[in-house]
Amino acid sequence: MSSGKAYILAIDQGTTGSTTVIIDDQLEVHARCNEEYPQIYPAPGHVEHDPEAIWRSVLSVIKRAMAEAKLKPSDIAAIGITNQRETTVLWDRKTGAPIHNALVWQDRRTAPAMRELRRAGHEDDVRRKTGLVLDPYFSASKIGWVLDHVDGARARAERGELAFGTIDTFLLWRLTGGKVHKTDVSNASRTLLMDLEHQRWDAGLQALFGVPEAVLPEICGNAEVYGHVEGIEGLADGIPICGIAGDQQAALFGQACFEVGEAKCTFGTGAFLLMNTGSEAILSKAGMLTTAAWRLGGKTTYALEGSAFVAGSVVQWLRDELQFFDSSADSEALAASVPDTGGVVVVPALTGLGAPHWNPDARGVIYGITRGTNRAHIVRAALEGIAFQNYDILHAMEQDLGRPLRLLKVDGGAAANNLLMQFQADMLDVPLVRPKFLDTTAFGCALLAGLAQGIFGSLDDIRATWRPDRTFESTMAAVDRNDHLARWSEGLQRV
Repeated sequence: MSSGKAYILAIDQGTTGSTTVIIDDQLEVHARCNEEYPQIYPAPGHVEHDPEAIWRSVLSVIKRAMAEAKLKPSDIAAIGITNQRETTVLWDRKTGAPIHNALVWQDRRTAPAMRELRRAGHEDDVRRKTGLVLDPYFSASKIGWVLDHVDGARARAERGELAFGTIDTFLLWRLTGGKVHKTDVSNASRTLLMDLEHQRWDAGLQALFGVPEAVLPEICGNAEVYGHVEGIEGLADGIPICGIAGDQQAALFGQACFEVGEAKCTFGTGAFLLMNTGSEAILSKAGMLTTAAWRLGGKTTYALEGSAFVAGSVVQWLRDELQFFDSSADSEALAASVPDTGGVVVVPALTGLGAPHWNPDARGVIYGITRGTNRAHIVRAALEGIAFQNYDILHAMEQDLGRPLRLLKVDGGAAANNLLMQFQADMLDVPLVRPKFLDTTAFGCALLAGLAQGIFGSLDDIRATWRPDRTFESTMAAVDRNDHLARWSEGLQRV
């Protein structure tokens, strides 16, 4: 299918599955393939992935997408990678074999260690350096845990025999035949190990978390050539891998939120609200995170972020564990079969509470059950619980900025749920705009790769291509909104 077009292959390695999207230089989508892989729960609060299962799923969706698009290996001009961010892998530099399952960003096993560091008075210094809080969410304590719980791992790490990476780094290593050990500034900013101002690994933070410098990758920008494909079936050797960003920063980019104050919320496994703050790294006083959004041409753009650990994954839980429905898409119709929740509140703190509460020990709550409660009420309450979490995040973000948000762009799989989007608009009391293409994480890393290769000329060119699909306006009276929020507050008191 060679037609003179430039094709970009985007790898979106997510928490529950891997997706490959192929777009051309006119931003037309030629293929989209997804494959789920197993989640591993060794103990309460522990969440792991098999890195080899991740790798197999990535190879599978690449192969399927190339077949769907009817492309030859040589047709691909560039590859972009976006990924679940804080998830941590360590592997042997010689063999490439992981030494332990990946510890997923949702994993809470290092919560006691984080509490000890807070009690020792390290919180303020860590926050000043990294823009983050001392929470097991981030990579640093996960690295330390693996080094301390795999026999001989710490000594091997100090000898330079092991490599650490978030999933972008692991995939880059594999795609280049073990030649390249790099990450980008957006992923590095989520490790608790990077000095946010200077964008380099910090020796004091390495010492605090017990992470040897020898395991850390090189930090790069977001649109540059990191390495080239080598020895991957279905891809031509030499294809440049040239766009990398953590999934939420990639979604911010894919939503064309290039100006200060523009914001998006991704409804994926979790819910992630990011707002562009330009060249200023604003340190939050309201429980938000400060993160690197992207670095282009040596210039860094920052963002404020609020993260809810559970969003779409509560729907998966209702499907897989409670078996309320066969398909996640069925949740909307079931929730819509009742006019309201019947007084039920679901606080979906299945893996703790994120911003602005930062309570790693919180657990999920179903509150307000009566004899008349049925599964439709619980499903509707679970969807509303996703929206309530985002209300808390946005309210805190507005406090930091000193001004209200005027509009929110939304994306991610759960953004297709119209009932959830309408309730979210009602709670936030701002318009929600949904784009035509919901895979904005994949779109964002493809755009970055295209910028690196000159396929796309400028941010203005990209912005001109962004197209809305639907806008959700608030229709709820203030008194009703306040009643909903009062019930949510009651539920929060019970986690």
